Amino acid sequence: MSDVVAEPLPRPAFSEAFAVWARIGCLSFGGPAGQIALMHKTVVEEKRWISEDRFLHALNYCMLLPGPEAQQLATYIGWLMHGVRGGIVAGLLFILPGFLVILVLSGLYAYFQNAEWLLALFFGLKAAVLAVVIEALMRVAGRALKSRFHYYVAAASFVALFLLNLPFPLVVLAAGIAGFLVERRKRKVEGVAPAEASKLAKGMLSGLTSRHIARPFLILAFWVIVWQFPLLIVREIHGPQDLIAEALSGETNVFAAVFVFFSKMAVVTFGGAYAVLSYVAQVAVEHYAWLRPGEMLDGLALAETTPGPLVLVLCFVGFMAGFRNALGIDPLFGGVIGASLAAWATFVPSFIWIFAGAPYVEKLRQNNILSAALSAITAAVVGVILNLALWFGLHVLFADVGNIALLSRATGLPLVSLAWPVWSSLNIAAALIVVAACIMLFRFKLGIVSILGFAATAGLAVRGVELLL
Repeated sequence: MSDVVAEPLPRPAFSEAFAVWARIGCLSFGGPAGQIALMHKTVVEEKRWISEDRFLHALNYCMLLPGPEAQQLATYIGWLMHGVRGGIVAGLLFILPGFLVILVLSGLYAYFQNAEWLLALFFGLKAAVLAVVIEALMRVAGRALKSRFHYYVAAASFVALFLLNLPFPLVVLAAGIAGFLVERRKRKVEGVAPAEASKLAKGMLSGLTSRHIARPFLILAFWVIVWQFPLLIVREIHGPQDLIAEALSGETNVFAAVFVFFSKMAVVTFGGAYAVLSYVAQVAVEHYAWLRPGEMLDGLALAETTPGPLVLVLCFVGFMAGFRNALGIDPLFGGVIGASLAAWATFVPSFIWIFAGAPYVEKLRQNNILSAALSAITAAVVGVILNLALWFGLHVLFADVGNIALLSRATGLPLVSLAWPVWSSLNIAAALIVVAACIMLFRFKLGIVSILGFAATAGLAVRGVELLL
C-alpha cells in the first residue's frame, strides 16, 4: 500500500458502519496500541472514512481523557460520521464482544478456577497483533513527525514513559503546552502573534449566547443521569435502604458497592487499566473480599486474551463479587449483574466525554496556534505508541520480564527504571509467529482477519505439540 493516503470517501451508510464497527470489536486484541492500529488501518487506510489529520486530532483528545482511549476514539469517529447514534453504536460494538467473552470466561473460571487453558487458546493472537502495532507505529510516525521539534517531543515522551514511568496524560499535556509555547514564540518573532491572539479571542466569543453556554452543561447532566441510572435497578434488587452510604461503608449490598466503586474508578483511570489494577486488587481482596489473593492476575489473563479494552478486567472483578455475594439469587445471575454494573459504571463516562466535549474540540481544528499544540501532542502519541508496543512486545516474546532500577530515591524506590527481559525466557514459537505475521502484513499485504486466523491456528498447534510432548 502506498504511504500516501487518498482523500476520504463520502460518509458510509449506517448499516455499513455498523458492520465494520462490529468487525473491529471482534478483532480488537492487543491492548490500546493494537486497537488504535486496527482502527487506523480500517477507517483511515482501507475504508478512507476520515483523513489522517482528523484521526490524529481525535486521538489527541482521547489521550487526555480518563478511561479506555481506544473505545473513546471509536466513539469519536462514530460520532463524526453519524452523530450521537453513530458514536453509541461504535462505542458499544467496540466493547460488547469482549464483554460477552469475559462474561463467559468469568463464569467458567468461577466454577472451575482454572485460566491456564486460555493461554493455549489465544497464544498466537498476541504475536500477530504485535506485527499490526509495528505497522501502525511506522505509519503514524511517518506522518506525525514533521519537524525536528516533533522528533524531540516523541523521544522525550518515550523516555518519560519507558524510563520514568510518568502517566501518559501528563506527558501528552506537557507536549501540548510545549507545542503551544513554541508556536506562539515563533509567531511573536514573525510579528503575527497579536493578530492570532485576536483571532482566537474573536473565534471563542463569536456567537456565544446563553444557549451555547448552557448546552454542554445540559448534555453533561443528561449523560450523568444515564450513567447513574442503574442505582435504581440495584434499589429494586435490594430494597429501599440508603444504597450509597451502604456501598461506601462496604456493608451488605454488593451490587451497590460494585457500582459506586467502579463509578469512582471510571473518572480517575488515567493511563489505562494498569494504572489502577494494583489499587483495585487491593480493595477487592482486602476491603471487600470479592477476590482471593492472586485471582486478580487470573482476571488479567482473561482480559488480555479477549478483544476489547484491557479494563474489561474490572468486569471480572464485578462478576466474582456478584457470584460470591448474590443476595439470595442464583450465583451465576448475580455474577452477570455484577459484571454488567461494573461495565456500565466503567464505560458510560467515555460517551460523556465525547458527546459533551468533541463538538468543541472539532472547532479548535481551525486555530493555527492550537493546531500546533495538537500536532505536538500527536508527536508525543508516537512516543506513547512506541512505549506500548515495546512493553507489549517484551511480554509477548519473553516469559520473564523484570525491571532494572537505574536511579533510586532515598527511600529505595526506583526513580528511573528499565524493563529488561530474561533472555533465556525467549519464546521461540512466539517470535516465529511474529516474523510470519510481519511477512504476511508487510510483504503480501494480507488483511487482519487472515493474519489473526493464521496466528490463532499456529498458536493452537504449538501448544498442542507442547502438551503432547
